[in-house]
Amino acid sequence: MAKNVLIIATSPRKNGNSSQIAQEFAKGASDSGNNCEIIYLADKDINFCKGCLACQKTKKCVINDDAPEIVRKMKTSDVIVWATPVYYYEMCGQMKTMIDRANSLFADDYSFRDIYLIATAADSGDYSADGTIKGLSGWIECMDKTNLKGVIKGFGLEQPDDIKSHPEILKEAYNAGQNV
Repeated sequence: MAKNVLIIATSPRKNGNSSQIAQEFAKGASDSGNNCEIIYLADKDINFCKGCLACQKTKKCVINDDAPEIVRKMKTSDVIVWATPVYYYEMCGQMKTMIDRANSLFADDYSFRDIYLIATAADSGDYSADGTIKGLSGWIECMDKTNLKGVIKGFGLEQPDDIKSHPEILKEAYNAGQNV
């Protein structure tokens, strides 16, 4: 049965390394008959959470920007894929801001169960995304019906197109997409 896969590409570079890996994941998911959409946060107007907690009662955010529409798409997706560059061993600020703005999902009945992470870093150490994984795991822990299904790591990618010389990472993303 086809799944609804939502990929949230959080990089400020719309076609940077993490976005290119996300596109390959999407291709694999689509080629397997799934419905796949990529949202590029670089194209969106998303403000910081105000911490008012109104969303816990109303199940929607009171801030009028692009985040509530993304959260609606998250709610009805079967699979969510977060794609982020790693800055200072942590997810990029755009990803953290979007996670905070998805707070209404905590009190709502959401469809997603499987979460994937695509993380890219200039650093080549296997530990490079540990902070990012820990940060995302905190959100997943609060969404008690979900689990971190997989992590695709693109490390040692210093320039925006470095992923093109790492076909093995792109293949891993394609295969993960095929197997959602």
